[in-house]
Amino acid sequence: SVLTSLDDTIGNMTPKSQFLSRTPNSLLHQPGTALHRSSMKPSDMSAILGTGGKSPLILPNSGLFGSLSMLDESSWTMALSPQQRGMFVNADMSNLTEDVTMSAVLLREDDPGEAATMSMYSDFLHSFLKHTSTTIFDLVDEYENICNSQVNILGKIVYRATPGQQKFSKTASVLWLLKQEMVTWRLLSSLYRDRIQSALEDETAFDITALTASEKTTVDNLFQKDSLVRQSQLVVDWLESIAKDEIGDFSDNIEFYAKTVYWDNTLHALKQRQSSTYMGSSRPLVTELDPDAPIRQKLPLDDLDQEDDARLLKYLFTLIRAGMTDEAQRLCKRCGQAWRAATLEGWKLYHDPNINGGKELEPVEGNPYRCIWKISCWRMAEEEQFNRYERAIYAALSGNLKQLLPVCDTWEDTVWAYFRVMVDTLVEQEIRTSVVTAEEMEDLPRDYLETNWTSEKVFEELQATDKRRVIEENQEHYHVIQKFIILGDVDGLMEEVSRWLSKDRSVLPGHLLRFMTHLILFFRTLGMQTKEEVSVEVLKTYIQRLVSEKHTDLIAFYVSHLPPELAVAQYALFLEDVTESDQRHHCLELAKEAGLDVATITKTVVENIRKKDAGEFSHHDHVLDTGTTEADQLKIDVIDWLVFDPAQRAEALKQSNAIMRKFLASKKHEAAKDVFVKIPQDSIAEIYNQWEEQGMDTPLPAEDDNAIREHLCIRAYLEAHETFNEWFKHMNSAPQKPSLLPQASFTEKVAHEHKEKKYEMDYGIWKGLLDALTADVKEKMYNVLLFVDGGWMVDVREDAEEDPERAHQMSLLRKLCLPMMCFLLHTVLHSTGQHQECLRLADMVASERHKLYTVFSKEELQKLLQKLRESSLILLDQDLDPLGYEIQS
Repeated sequence: SVLTSLDDTIGNMTPKSQFLSRTPNSLLHQPGTALHRSSMKPSDMSAILGTGGKSPLILPNSGLFGSLSMLDESSWTMALSPQQRGMFVNADMSNLTEDVTMSAVLLREDDPGEAATMSMYSDFLHSFLKHTSTTIFDLVDEYENICNSQVNILGKIVYRATPGQQKFSKTASVLWLLKQEMVTWRLLSSLYRDRIQSALEDETAFDITALTASEKTTVDNLFQKDSLVRQSQLVVDWLESIAKDEIGDFSDNIEFYAKTVYWDNTLHALKQRQSSTYMGSSRPLVTELDPDAPIRQKLPLDDLDQEDDARLLKYLFTLIRAGMTDEAQRLCKRCGQAWRAATLEGWKLYHDPNINGGKELEPVEGNPYRCIWKISCWRMAEEEQFNRYERAIYAALSGNLKQLLPVCDTWEDTVWAYFRVMVDTLVEQEIRTSVVTAEEMEDLPRDYLETNWTSEKVFEELQATDKRRVIEENQEHYHVIQKFIILGDVDGLMEEVSRWLSKDRSVLPGHLLRFMTHLILFFRTLGMQTKEEVSVEVLKTYIQRLVSEKHTDLIAFYVSHLPPELAVAQYALFLEDVTESDQRHHCLELAKEAGLDVATITKTVVENIRKKDAGEFSHHDHVLDTGTTEADQLKIDVIDWLVFDPAQRAEALKQSNAIMRKFLASKKHEAAKDVFVKIPQDSIAEIYNQWEEQGMDTPLPAEDDNAIREHLCIRAYLEAHETFNEWFKHMNSAPQKPSLLPQASFTEKVAHEHKEKKYEMDYGIWKGLLDALTADVKEKMYNVLLFVDGGWMVDVREDAEEDPERAHQMSLLRKLCLPMMCFLLHTVLHSTGQHQECLRLADMVASERHKLYTVFSKEELQKLLQKLRESSLILLDQDLDPLGYEIQS
């Protein structure tokens, strides 16, 4: 099975029993441990989660936060200086001006975003072809990296573009789309690594809990045995990794001093007021500067300190939202609020490794009074006197959803709030069930502890939100996809995709179609069932987009993932518009490499074009030969598809015969001749060779045999027709006999004699060539009229599969062409004085052996008799009997 084939990959992952000592839960590890993949150790949980930090998008006023933990004292002073435009500034500004030339070139395009990302289509295919089913997650990581590279490029283009221009908004929309795709691949990798691993492990092995289990070991066991908790935390980690990517785009330019004293403006004001010469404002201020003073005294701080506090709290929440609690604590310390840093520390789960005894005394981990700390956080979140972001910080730490949601303005923020609270609640429920602490049981609200959370419930709550922005973002394509990936509901996702396609597939962005196509291929690689009809529609839509955008080299691969019959139809449809010979050959090579049925595809292309604009199968008018139209030329050129491969010569004959039948019926002899010369001269020999190479002792298949005979019939007809045209042209270009004026002078008479001699010589040459042409045209016409083995356009092998349309056309062609050929032969014989042979045509037509009379209509027989009558009259004028014999006296 696919799960077994993935065993090698999963086997290299860290078992849950190892990584769960650092379970990625806000209660279990410090949020902010998302590492870059290159720095991960094999035993690190992050290696399984795939939620590594990414390079931030470079946009105006952006900064890099990733290196903050390594700043020394001077760096902090610089970073927090009020002279800076933003709180955190990227030290390496060279990235902003990198690739200036490329950005400038792309900005000249009508749609710079689309032009810059065109390579992604081929990049994704090349990545897919490099990987096997056992390295599927490496492939998904590569998809994310491709998106990340393009996001960085587009970020530079947006940075250089003029806001307000249409091309700016277009590029920004592509940028947003690719950022969403990037994080969706990240989510997919994280969740399905865990789901595959869970499927390969026996989760019932983790049901036993030690009686002396601490909070930490209890929750470790919970994460090992409960996939809902584990995967919900993965969602939290994922959303925090997105926020960490965006940390440089934080909108407010926070300006405050890094000093060891907080509220320094209030302190300064209080000191000033103690001076006897103070003449300033006398408005009330706090008189004490401990952290609780403003609440206790119900008095305000100095306005500047209030503003600094508001900015600081908002940024602290942003850091916690990004899972960067460590950085938030460092920031508090640098701003003189070490007490606040301490309040962010209390979530750590208590664990005493010495409780079971041991040779060496080990340090105790976590907060033994965590429950008291959590209740305090809950109450702070409920306290209306505090700043909304301060309440949100402690709401996030205590699982107080009601107080956390007001600051969550986006879809990502809201989903993060719900899932963080869900994990917090489930963990708290487990601790209170397993770790006996009766005195703590009554303090947290009952509805918090008794909420029965599921992923489905989260998204139901999300639908009921009253925030317009969240409601709108809830409908966006990628958020819908992310929802179903989190729920693990592939069928639901397929139904939603089906609705998008049925609504208006032409407006779906090409990059979204590419993503959906590769998502389906991902599910198929894992052996998961996707709704076949929807998957096929997605692939078809993407293929059509590739065709319209001229991604020729990519089409064959995606077509190969369609059901065989549909694959043939789709690729044939694409090939209809490929006209250059080299390009045709290239497309067939690509189809061969992709494992497509090239023979059936080329046959289908020919049949599609052959059957276009199919008119009535008859002579259209009385013109001798109608000109070749553009539509006719398409049908002529389409035969090239069948001559690339020698193994298809029999098919080439059959299809060319079908096209020529239509042309002959329309009296388009030149067009028919153009088709005929497309067939290589060695084709009949090649067909026999191919058959013999297969080791067949039996005769050729009846269909092939009949096709060869039909080809020879058409050749005989075209040769006869062409020879007649030559004869007719020569017949009407006889040299003119010179004439002498009645009263010519001697000189003129001498000149006339010379002209007569020349005329006689020219006439002799002309007559000789005419006789040769006459003999040739007679032979070729008789070849048609008296075609061997049953007649012209008559199959010899009757054991072939029935083809009523072909049989009907051949029968009609006999009726259309043979009488005309008979009349032309009469013209040749009559014009060259072979009147007796003219009369023998009656015997030939009436012959029961050839049964040519059956193809003549009543009017045509009357016309033939009229022509024979004319020949008889001439014979009678020559003193011969009506049949051309001498009259016996």
